[in-house]
Amino acid sequence: MKKVFTLLVLLATINQINAQNEVTGEDDFGSWFMYFGTNKIADKWSIHTEAQFRYYEMASNFNQLLLRTGINYHINPDAIATLGYGFIETDPTFTEFDELGVNTLVENNSISEHRIFEQFILKNKVWEFKFEHRYRLEQRFVQNNYTGESSTLHRARYRIQMTLPLTDIFFLNFYDEIFINLQDSAFGQNRAYAALGVNVTEDLSMQFGYLKNHFTGANFDRLQIGVFYNTDLRGIFKKKK
Repeated sequence: MKKVFTLLVLLATINQINAQNEVTGEDDFGSWFMYFGTNKIADKWSIHTEAQFRYYEMASNFNQLLLRTGINYHINPDAIATLGYGFIETDPTFTEFDELGVNTLVENNSISEHRIFEQFILKNKVWEFKFEHRYRLEQRFVQNNYTGESSTLHRARYRIQMTLPLTDIFFLNFYDEIFINLQDSAFGQNRAYAALGVNVTEDLSMQFGYLKNHFTGANFDRLQIGVFYNTDLRGIFKKKK
């Protein structure tokens, strides 16, 4: 009888774990489709443009829209300071956990966020390896559109990225980024990324990669497809001037 009881408890535990994975989507391979642009408008100034579409599953089950822009000041070729703004619309209904502390099991729930960020990038090279260190502070103004509740959150992020050219066309890209909350629990999330990159033209490149997104008590696997298009608009601005 004791063995039967132990077996039933074990089966119940396994079922509970499987049910949690189904709710959070941890068993699903999600996808992020991304665009990044650096549009140079003067010798020391450029505009950052960015759009991301994130899905819980492969190009389905919408999770998040992220739109971000900013003004970059190029101190020198290896140091860039940025002040920017982002708008984020999140549908969290596939997942049962939420760092914002709201109930994400409610149908038709959505979270809107207006975000201001300050950023500093440092670059250096060791042999053929190109390193980039990105430091970012974020002020996040978040609203739960279902309950009407709003909150202001602050966060710090640090990303170290390494790029290794393979040929003039192909390259490898790796990064690890940690998110630190400046209120409540310090650890927010960690992202580890690896990708194969392709230089399509001098201004256009693409990356096909894999992201492991780790939260406290949850891990997500994401396919990432990124397009990077850097333009030089100095001629247009000079003509207007």
